[in-house]
Amino acid sequence: MKFYAVFISLCLLASGGSYAQDKTVIRIGVQAFGTVDWELAALQDTHQDDFELQIQHLANAEAGKIALQSGAVDMIVSDWIWVSRLRSTGSDFTFYPYSNTSGALVVEKNSPILSVKDLKGKRLGIAGGELDKNWLLLQALAGQEKLDLNASVEKVFGAPPLINEQLKQKRVDAAMTYWHFAARLEAQDYRQVIDGKGILKGLGIQEEVPSLGYVFRQSWANEHKPVVNSFFKASQQAKNQLCTLDASWKKIIPLTQAEDLPTQTKLRQRYCEGGIEHWGKPEQLAAERIYTMLRNLSNNQLTGQAENLQPGTFWWIE
Repeated sequence: MKFYAVFISLCLLASGGSYAQDKTVIRIGVQAFGTVDWELAALQDTHQDDFELQIQHLANAEAGKIALQSGAVDMIVSDWIWVSRLRSTGSDFTFYPYSNTSGALVVEKNSPILSVKDLKGKRLGIAGGELDKNWLLLQALAGQEKLDLNASVEKVFGAPPLINEQLKQKRVDAAMTYWHFAARLEAQDYRQVIDGKGILKGLGIQEEVPSLGYVFRQSWANEHKPVVNSFFKASQQAKNQLCTLDASWKKIIPLTQAEDLPTQTKLRQRYCEGGIEHWGKPEQLAAERIYTMLRNLSNNQLTGQAENLQPGTFWWIE
């Protein structure tokens, strides 16, 4: 009987039966055809021993936030300002970096706009609304040139695709838009004046601070710490593959919805420029400085009432 029981156990293990170790399921909400979708597609091409991804495609960023807060998903990609704001109200969400690419100021190739100060008297398209972080920080940079952008430009707010069209139809002179929409314009012979990293450097932030990251409940992550950390390492490896292996990149080209080679090439370039090279105390201290800037620039509307970036906003892999 003993040998028979051992034989049954081995069979169950080999067939994935109840004796086999179950993988932890990570439910992740992403926007269909978004850049996170590219990375997860590459990640799923590799075998993972300790976790299984369940990808739920969502309509937009707000749908992702709702899904996360309601418990419909375990993880989304969002920004750390939102995480800090939630923590200030008692929530336990936390953030691990995904990309340090944010937005860019784009103009026609032959535009006379060569720097932020050249925006004076121009029509500026702005992706998002009055509280868009790129717009707020651009105002701060212009302020160093004694230029009040709010008073000196004609502002046009809208969704990124609309802002791109406004620029193409010459209804605006420049567009402050999200990086992948800026990349599509660049591939069509438009020119980048400055990007989010350049704006931060102009404001004295030399560290490369991630703009977007994976957001999840700290209590959930503490229960699954080895698996969560394993996922982040696998995510980084998938990004590296997309940036270094042409075969991996070719597989996800349909997800980019870019039909021409120049757009595919520019998207890949800008995507790979957003890789996280360093994530430690210097970057987190720089984030605290950015938080203070955004709090003052938005009169607390973006950050909430908390004076400082909340403890626990950032997740740390030990």
